[in-house]
Amino acid sequence: MSCETLSTRKEEYGGHEPPFEERVEEGSFSLDTQRSFHHDKSQMRYFVKPEQSPNFDLRDGYNDRYIRRDENVKKNLEHILHWILANKSNLMQKAATSFALDDFDFVTSRGRLTNVLCTPYEALTEWSLAVTKFKGVIYINQVETDSARQDRQNRTESHDENIYWGYKFEQYICADNIDGLPDSSGVVNSNEAFYSVVRTRLSDHRLLFSGEVDCRDKDPNALAPPACYLELKTSGQMHTDKQRSKFHSAPGVVVL
Repeated sequence: MSCETLSTRKEEYGGHEPPFEERVEEGSFSLDTQRSFHHDKSQMRYFVKPEQSPNFDLRDGYNDRYIRRDENVKKNLEHILHWILANKSNLMQKAATSFALDDFDFVTSRGRLTNVLCTPYEALTEWSLAVTKFKGVIYINQVETDSARQDRQNRTESHDENIYWGYKFEQYICADNIDGLPDSSGVVNSNEAFYSVVRTRLSDHRLLFSGEVDCRDKDPNALAPPACYLELKTSGQMHTDKQRSKFHSAPGVVVL
């Protein structure tokens, strides 16, 4: 058995960027209030631009209207596998004209790709991946490391509240349907989510992966998915250009 290593020295990645194809959306799915899979767009939300100087109370509902996802339950790869099964006949039909599942080298989630590709720049962050090869396709799943588990279990109440702020922020500026308005009076349930499934190519590697989507542009003339999707971010007050560039350099990121 041979063993290969991947350097984490960022100096070794200073050459030309490998070719990266534009992502193409192949489907989507939703996770409900119990984090169960649904092959639909029921959890899609739509961005509604707030007033110029909104007065959002991000603490509202933290103590009485917040349902937290059970972080002890890990289903990182399970949901995209459900999507593959739901689209099995489609994938087989496309085999002759477009693509089939065995046309891919890797099936995973966007977060796992982020773990690997950011390693030279996040050298202190540990990660562990479980890799399975089945019928020529490599499936990559996350395994929580001991240090990550300890960090999660030892989080302070203040840290947990900061996480809630992000969910609450989304509630203030997202509507459940294209003609609706945000409703900040409801329950924040972190189990609920909408995912896009996309294909792309990085150099010679063909990828199929899922990624959570915060919301989409409600303009009927907006670009087709995934270009119409928006990533919402909250941050403390930014004082430097470097802090601001982290947000504004990423496509589809909304910063208020």
